[in-house]
Amino acid sequence: MAKAKVLTKDEIKRVMRIADAGSNGLRDRTALSLSVLAGMRIGEIAALTISDVRGLDGKAMDVIHLSKHQTKGHRSRRVFISDELRKILNVYLAQISQLDDQRAFIRSSRTGGHFSNVSLSLRFKAIYAAAGIKTSSHSGRRTFATRLNAAGIGMATIQQAMGHANIATTAGYCWVSDEQLANAVNAI
Repeated sequence: MAKAKVLTKDEIKRVMRIADAGSNGLRDRTALSLSVLAGMRIGEIAALTISDVRGLDGKAMDVIHLSKHQTKGHRSRRVFISDELRKILNVYLAQISQLDDQRAFIRSSRTGGHFSNVSLSLRFKAIYAAAGIKTSSHSGRRTFATRLNAAGIGMATIQQAMGHANIATTAGYCWVSDEQLANAVNAI
């Protein structure tokens, strides 16, 4: 199976513009941002409830605590939220209606409830395709890991951020550019 494409900064901007242009632009941008800026899996994004994201003050939390029922490996994990992502989440929280704690955070416009993993994955792929990028819905997650790696973040830290049990899995997500290789050999 081919690996998902690692998106460039320009491609991320293009994808977000395409997401914004749709009838559910803010929702789609928020869902994509959870993938690109927090490395969340499709199933984790689909499983989020309002109470997972919103704190007692009504604003987005600094850390999203996922239960074992919301994750791929059936192990609870924490997702740390950057300042940039927190702003996006707060804008979305301010715009969505019916903020009941147990309601889906990213809602299907058809059902008003949680997306299925397949439906959300297809939504991501459609946005990528509209942006002229042929890839899978996993691109945001792979981009997140690669950007952390390029910023010099250690593999063990990236492993924790991704929620992987095995560091070899994490290493497979991180693409290394020629510039990084050149910088590495010139560092000695």
